Parts: sequence; structure tokens; C-alpha cells
Amino acid sequence: MKKRTVSTMLAAVMTVMLVAGCGNAKGAPTESAVQNVTADEAEDSTESAAAGKAEDTAARKAENAAEDAGENEEAAGGSYKIAVVKQMDHASLDEIANAVCVELDQIAADNQITIEYEVYSGQGDQSVLNQIGTQAISDEVDAIIPIATLAAQVMANCAEETKTPVVFAAISDPEAASMTGIDYVTGTSDALNTAFILDMMLAQNPDVKKVGLLYSLSEDNSKTPIADAKAYLDEKEIACVEKTANTNDEVITAASALIAEGVDAIFTPTDNVIMAAELAIYEDLADAGIPHYTGADSFVRNGAFATCGVNYTKLGYETADLAYQALTQGMEGLEDYYLADGGIITVNTETAQRLGADYSAFSGMGELVEVVTTED
Repeated sequence: MKKRTVSTMLAAVMTVMLVAGCGNAKGAPTESAVQNVTADEAEDSTESAAAGKAEDTAARKAENAAEDAGENEEAAGGSYKIAVVKQMDHASLDEIANAVCVELDQIAADNQITIEYEVYSGQGDQSVLNQIGTQAISDEVDAIIPIATLAAQVMANCAEETKTPVVFAAISDPEAASMTGIDYVTGTSDALNTAFILDMMLAQNPDVKKVGLLYSLSEDNSKTPIADAKAYLDEKEIACVEKTANTNDEVITAASALIAEGVDAIFTPTDNVIMAAELAIYEDLADAGIPHYTGADSFVRNGAFATCGVNYTKLGYETADLAYQALTQGMEGLEDYYLADGGIITVNTETAQRLGADYSAFSGMGELVEVVTTED
């Protein structure tokens, strides 16, 4: 529109000038009169033309800058959309999701690209997770980062037709969860060293005679470590009592039952259902003098006694890096999953004091991190 207006105005000026030149020959107004008549018009037209030209130049510069920016972004790696899907809301999964987002921002800044992401929670409900996965595929995201086993299983199913890369985080047993051998799936595993945690239990209290196993039957993460715990305790001739739960209220009831059974300690693997209820049970367990050994430091930050496992912030960073690799280099050559480094012993000092428990024996078993209870 601006270009056409400027051209019309310039044409009008030229027409006036031509008519004036021919008019002199035909005895129209004198030269000075013509100059007086056309000077103001010509000045106005010239100013308008100059303004239009300036606007044109600015518009072309802006357009060129946008094109250059687009070309630079394309050359640097372009733009990506990622869906980050938590199985539910609780401390461990929140920590991982936050770390994933921080690392995606850093990757974008370092590589001068755009990474758009949305964080979703499945609320522990498979149907909700399926809705999230279906929408993510419909939105044509470039990758999905599911956090925890059920979320990964559902996202892999949703991406089966499109082969959208699925890069999971924090599956303790990818093989048991049937998440291996899928060409568009990879991720990070927080596989648990169950025997080591039970070694910690005996190092702190060699007189343990009865151990409670508290977990959820709905968590594939828990199957292998619970089987390992049973084998370990059987070999040591230590009795075990199993209690399972699938809701927050059931976890509270199960914990109360273990207290009534008189167990000397309780073991829970990286079980998301129990983790979500830890804040509701830790005080009763501590008041009963029962140390709760768990599969992740997030339990301990929510009041459990001790664990030895991975750093979930670091695991989140590693998962985001793996997702970027899958996006930019493809899935070919990637392993089914990558095992996160463990070996970090975390102890809740407030719970230890409440229990009257001496945890000095842990100091010679690995890197020791002391924390206090945080309700998040």
C-alpha cells in the first residue's frame, strides 16, 4: 500500500510539471506563476515521497532482518517443541522436570536455537496421561520427555505411529517395564542398588530382625527391587512383612499396620505412590522408632530416614541433553537407556534425631549428604 501511494504521488508531480512546461508554449500562466503554483505542491510531494521512501527502506530492513534471523536460526538448528510429562506431582518428579527445563533453556541459549516446552502432570491417572500424549502428538511436538514408568509407557504408545522421539527419565527397570528395543525410545534409568541400601540398614542397626516392605502393586518400578529385597532378607534370615497400597489413604493405613507389626525398619524402592504420601507417614514412623529406608533422596527430604541413590537434578540435566541429541542427530546409535550415576547417601538429620539413630556408619560407605525435611 505505501509503495503504490508513493508512486501515485510522484506521477502527479510529474504530470503537473509536464503540463506546466507545455502550457508555456501555449501562452498559459507565466513561468514565475507556474513556479509559484507548483513549488509548494512539489515540495509537499517531495517530502511525502521522501517519507514514503524512508518507510520503504525501514520496512525492507526489518524484512531482511527477519529473514536473516530465520536463516541464522535454521543454520543454528532451528526451533523445537517438546512436551515434558510427569506421571504425577511429587518431589522427585518435580525435581527432575525442573532440571529438564533448566537444561533445555541452557541448550537453547548455547546453540542459539528456540526450544518451546510445556510441562504436564498425569496426576497418576493413565487416562489423563493418554489424553496428554494424544494432544502432544496432535500438536506435532518434536519430542516427548516422560518422567517415571507409567508416563513413559503411555507416551511410547501414543507415539507409536508417528515415531516421535520419546526420551524418558527415571525408570528404575526399563526392561521390566517393556521400554527396551523400541527404535524411537531411549532415556535415563535410576536403577536402584537394593542390596546396598539394606547393607546401610544393617550397618546402622545390626540387630534388625524384622523388616517391612512398603510399596505399590501398580508401580512397575517396585517389582524388581522388592524381589531383590526379599532375596537379600531371606539370605540374612531376617523376617519381612509386606504391605501394599495404591492411594494416599492406603499408604497411611499400610504404614500403621507395619508399626503394629513391630518391624525394626521399613524399605521402599523408588515407588511414586509411596513417595507422594511420605509427608503423611514419616512422623508416625519416626515416633515409633522405625527408620524408613527408601529409593530416592526426595523421600528423605520429605521425612524418610535415609537412602543411597541418584541425584535427580543431575538426572534431569542428562535427560534433556539426551533429548537434544535425539532431536539433532537422530535415534540411530542411541542405547535403549542410560544408567544414571548413584552412590550418594542422603540422611535426614531431623528424622535421625527423632529416631535417636546414629548414622555415623554411613560415612565410610560413600558420599554423605545431610538434609532436613521440606514439605514440597
